[in-house]
Amino acid sequence: MYNNFVMEIIRLEQVTKAYRKDFIALNEINLVIEKGEFVSIVGPSGAGKSTLLKLIYAEEAPTNGTVYFEGVPLDSISRRNLPFYRRKIGTVFQDSKLLPNKTVFENVAYALEMSGAPNEQIKEDVPQILAIVGLESKTDTFPSELSGGEQQKVAMARALVHKPKVILADEPTGNLDPTASLEILKLLLGINKLGATIILASHDKEIVDRARKRVIVLDGGRIVRDEANGKYKTV
Repeated sequence: MYNNFVMEIIRLEQVTKAYRKDFIALNEINLVIEKGEFVSIVGPSGAGKSTLLKLIYAEEAPTNGTVYFEGVPLDSISRRNLPFYRRKIGTVFQDSKLLPNKTVFENVAYALEMSGAPNEQIKEDVPQILAIVGLESKTDTFPSELSGGEQQKVAMARALVHKPKVILADEPTGNLDPTASLEILKLLLGINKLGATIILASHDKEIVDRARKRVIVLDGGRIVRDEANGKYKTV
């Protein structure tokens, strides 16, 4: 039905997510995100930001409504094929979730190893990705030897390893100081310029305002504001 919308990559139609009768995380959401957009999702705690990202990643399914990715309804993707779908989406969280006993190179390579990539591809791709995030000199370093910002850059590299079409960033600067947060924003903007769609869920007003991109405000599970070149606002 939606293959004619060549510019859109994600569409939510009348999407509701209820965890129980008295808690509706998202309520009748209608949303279109175009290919190559940078979108910041803001709102108070419990507004539904993380739930929205989980639905896009197909970590959870909507109670009602439909989520589409490139015109394909996610509920039509079999469990067997979900891993292939998820490779189109890179995820970055507040906690970098690095493997402490693996080096920077090994942490990034692990994502390729799990998908069955050959060693030749791993040896070629990982250094290229580490160069993109500015960590080419840290390949043999362990996570405990990195700053918080550097750890998050490793997480970003791992998210990029499958060359995804979309990056979902859920509070990626939540544990960082302002300088490191700005570096992560610059990295996200750079990845966006390379063609990836960026969806950033954040409480960080400084980062959202500096991005100067589309801002969607959630409150009570509903979209209450959607502005191009917007700034951080809450109801």
